[in-house]
Amino acid sequence: MSNTHYSVIVVGGGQAGLSVSYFLQQANIDHLVLEKQRVTHTWRTQRWDTFCLVTPNWQCALPGHPYTGDDPHGFMKKEELIRYLDAFVAKVNAPVLEDTAVTRVTRNGHYVVQTTRGEFTADQIVVASGGYHTPIVPRMAERLPARIVQMQSSEYRNADALPPGAVLVVGSGQSGAQIAEDLHLSGRKVHLAVGEAPRCARFYRGRDVVDWLADMRYYDMPVTDHPLREGVRDNTNHYVTGRDGGRDIDLRRFALEGMELFGRLEDLRDGQLCFAPNLRANLDEADTTYNNINASIDGFIARHGIDALAAERYEAVWQPSAERETLDLQASDIAAVVWCIGFRPDFSWLDAPVFNGRGHPAHLRGVTGVPGVYFVGLPWLHTWGSGRFSGVARDAQYIVDAICAERANKLEPRLSAACV
Repeated sequence: MSNTHYSVIVVGGGQAGLSVSYFLQQANIDHLVLEKQRVTHTWRTQRWDTFCLVTPNWQCALPGHPYTGDDPHGFMKKEELIRYLDAFVAKVNAPVLEDTAVTRVTRNGHYVVQTTRGEFTADQIVVASGGYHTPIVPRMAERLPARIVQMQSSEYRNADALPPGAVLVVGSGQSGAQIAEDLHLSGRKVHLAVGEAPRCARFYRGRDVVDWLADMRYYDMPVTDHPLREGVRDNTNHYVTGRDGGRDIDLRRFALEGMELFGRLEDLRDGQLCFAPNLRANLDEADTTYNNINASIDGFIARHGIDALAAERYEAVWQPSAERETLDLQASDIAAVVWCIGFRPDFSWLDAPVFNGRGHPAHLRGVTGVPGVYFVGLPWLHTWGSGRFSGVARDAQYIVDAICAERANKLEPRLSAACV
């Protein structure tokens, strides 16, 4: 490329980076978006075949690109979602350099951005690469027999792609619960290691729970007002599904239908998988969260005198008779393991003093303490919707406003000096 210096370089060409580009173009600020693969790559290549949104379509509100289909309360499937994103990509028409990985960013008067396609410089940097970079797979995976196929959740596509036999799914967050369901519905024998992920209802008192929570302004709550403050960023997402028009995911009901549930996976010893005796506690805690969310909706309905269907309380349809703490690999015929225990962020390429003691970005609404370094697209960057289609536009606008303010502050002393 002939031009190597830009006012702003955006690292990451997903929905967050493209949203920043949308507002930078409106502000007439020259910029470049660097994407290590292809835009929308994650949605195309790291989602299973039956993937669909878990939030209703009306929450898809990328800047200048709201959902305009005929099913606002439905849940877009993978191919529909890709078409929605492709239309956004075309509309923004961002200056993107694809297949360009950023390897190092340093400060030398301006920001020096080293990439696999050469070196660039910028006055300001926006990190829009998200917070899910390195798949988490425990070291014990190295000790599993070679005959067992192992994959991370981003690699799973469908049950037919796995060898015949039972499947162990490790983790019960959104991906783990939905992949376990996908395998279960396909007729596969599933063993699920249940973690501490919470769950919520899909529909309650005649409406989608997301609709109720939106009316209750939950999605507008800033992280600074949340009871957990920044700690909420570590929370696992509630499991629920938009599949087949949307429904609850009830692991207890799966157990009644033959899915084997265990507590947290802890070790492999002498051919035996070893689990913590916390299955009952994890299921009970997930149901407590489920009922507490519904109770908060009940309170909202009562306070506002809303006419709605009668309140209900979930009662467990199954309880483990005993905590099974081991599972024999050979006898259980496990042919594959799907690891669904999340990702770690990796910002090792950014050489700037913007990280806290845990290696996470320290910021307020994406604005760091270092001039010219911003973040967008992280979970709970500002609100629940920050890492989602519903809230990224607000965050991107805020970041671009901060960029404009910083540029104006730098320009003002120069103009004052010129007038002396």
